Amino acid sequence: MVIPARRQIGNTARPQEEKPKLRVAAYCRVSTDSEEQATSYEAQIAHYTEYISKNPEWVMAGVFADDGISGTDTRKRSEFNRMIDECEAGNIDMIITKSISRFARNTLDCLKYIRQLKDKNIPVFFEKENINTMDSKGEVMLTIMASLAQQESQSLSQNIKMGLQYRYQQGKVQINHKRFLGYTKDADGNLVIEPEGAEIVKRIYREYLEGSSMDKIAAGLEADGILTGAGKPKWHTSTINKILRNEKYMGDALLQKTYTIDFLSKKRIKNNGTVPQYYIEDNHPAIIPKELYMLVQEELIRRRVVHTSPSGKKRSYSSNHCFAQIVFCGECGEMYRRIHWNNRGCKSIVWRCISRLESTGHVCRSRTVNELLLEEIVLKAINQTLGDKENLIKTLQQNIAAAVRQSDAASAEGIDERLNELQHELLKKAHKKEEYDTVSDEIFRLRELKNKAESDTVARDEKLSRITDLQDFVASQPTEVTEFDEKLVRRLIGKITVSSDRFSVEFKSGGNVEIEG
Repeated sequence: MVIPARRQIGNTARPQEEKPKLRVAAYCRVSTDSEEQATSYEAQIAHYTEYISKNPEWVMAGVFADDGISGTDTRKRSEFNRMIDECEAGNIDMIITKSISRFARNTLDCLKYIRQLKDKNIPVFFEKENINTMDSKGEVMLTIMASLAQQESQSLSQNIKMGLQYRYQQGKVQINHKRFLGYTKDADGNLVIEPEGAEIVKRIYREYLEGSSMDKIAAGLEADGILTGAGKPKWHTSTINKILRNEKYMGDALLQKTYTIDFLSKKRIKNNGTVPQYYIEDNHPAIIPKELYMLVQEELIRRRVVHTSPSGKKRSYSSNHCFAQIVFCGECGEMYRRIHWNNRGCKSIVWRCISRLESTGHVCRSRTVNELLLEEIVLKAINQTLGDKENLIKTLQQNIAAAVRQSDAASAEGIDERLNELQHELLKKAHKKEEYDTVSDEIFRLRELKNKAESDTVARDEKLSRITDLQDFVASQPTEVTEFDEKLVRRLIGKITVSSDRFSVEFKSGGNVEIEG
């Protein structure tokens, strides 16, 4: 005769007493922060408190409740993890929860924790499915039910994705404004400009166009005690970079920049054309005018492109000094670099050809130029232009007229209209792969044409702006300039070429002045 063992329920981490009361805990969760779900959350707590108290063999071990957290990842469920820790510590004998989907929607996590608790002789009872994990058939049923819960979660994730794509196609934009510097939302949920933050954004764009590096801009903001959009005192160059590249500051919105690759891990990656993107123009009030935004994008590209010297070496962008990357050698074409020179005990700041400093291959014999002399040359060049105002203004006006007459063959007019037509065709042919791909290729081609046309327009407008800027400066300057000003150099001077007996100073507007020295 075999005398079967009696099934024991209770945590094995504590000594077994005679007929001890089971310490029962309840776990409940709602997955959103809506008012309706909040009511469900409170109702679950009240239900389990009453349910456990009514059983004379049970004693309350606590109600663990996560509010507004998804069930697909247990790492973010603080109360769930605390409950598991209490079980490991021997403070809980049994867990009650509403259903498998409330406990976990990830099959792997669900089975992992069920088995972990089973090793401690702690059953989990699912009310809806009427499953007790300590029963012989419990794990089989649990595996099936957990898989169904995971399938439900995946289906829900796909439905949400489809809903978002439909909203994107309708031009409906959802933007998180909580960490969005310069914007907030009104009572109707629309983006509106927040004046104080908008001034910070304008400052960042202005300083970048004036020649400051992202590091320098970040340091200036920190020095002035200005907080980021997240309310933190530390400014990173990556934050400045994102602000300078964010099209939302000119009133547009590019949707689906990233996408979720796994509904369980919630991992998101950059969208490089894997899924469709949606671009909405003039979606909300702009902080930065489109012309200014495009100028910044051009400047970002210009700084990113590494200058190749005549010797074939790469030279990265520098904004540490107003003369950086605008002083060139008239002999070998290489850049000049700023160095602190100690010549026989005489300390000074000079500019020398990089090929002389590196001493590789052909050694350039170009002269070393004292920084004070460079400043003097720039002042002479500016004052020489001021001394012949009449002829200079006439030349500038001719340059403006030439720029206005510039061929506009790559105009963006008509491209937008054709793009709109193709958008409608694309939606109609979504299930016909070959026709869909043909329309897609045409859209990409037209977008490239449009971007080129816009870039050409920006370059032309920038040239006009520089000419007009010099014209305004000349007209407003009553006398010659007597003091050197770095900002004036960044504003007016485009290039300085050093020869053996002279300097050639080129203005950004296109003018050129030769100075002997």
